[in-house]
Amino acid sequence: MVQIREVVKQAIAAGYLSVEAENEMQQIFSSAKCDLEDLNAFMSLQLAAMAGRVRQESLESIRVSNFQEIN
Repeated sequence: MVQIREVVKQAIAAGYLSVEAENEMQQIFSSAKCDLEDLNAFMSLQLAAMAGRVRQESLESIRVSNFQEIN
């Protein structure tokens, strides 16, 4: 199984977090097969997203849906 830190590393390098990657991290967390290094990597991803260095596909699709409803 892929480790969260690997998913985070790819997302930060690409500047983009796909829905698939989010789901993968959720499965890893729910299986309780993560360690402190994975949790630290996840926090780094959250900080990068908050700073605008990583875009989240799931949030972008919500924004597009809301924009389409308004127009």
